[in-house]
Amino acid sequence: MGRPWEADPSAGFVRRLGKSPAELGLTSESETCPDIWELSNGDLAVIGRDVTEKVSDRLPEGVSIGPDERLVIIPRSLAAAAKTDMPDA
Repeated sequence: MGRPWEADPSAGFVRRLGKSPAELGLTSESETCPDIWELSNGDLAVIGRDVTEKVSDRLPEGVSIGPDERLVIIPRSLAAAAKTDMPDA
């Protein structure tokens, strides 16, 4: 039996949620920065720092990271700025 949800890599990027990393002061000259995007199928794409290896041994009970998954961290200010663009349900 397959998983109830799978990421669809063919979904397009529709819009940034919240302010740009530049507007929030989260980017540098290299332009690599955290971001949150809504995809054409309604899913969200999150760009952040991959900390999977660093936190995998101290995940809370009931939390696991599959071999094809990564735990990423984004700045709180980025998530807060995106909140206004996300529906409540």
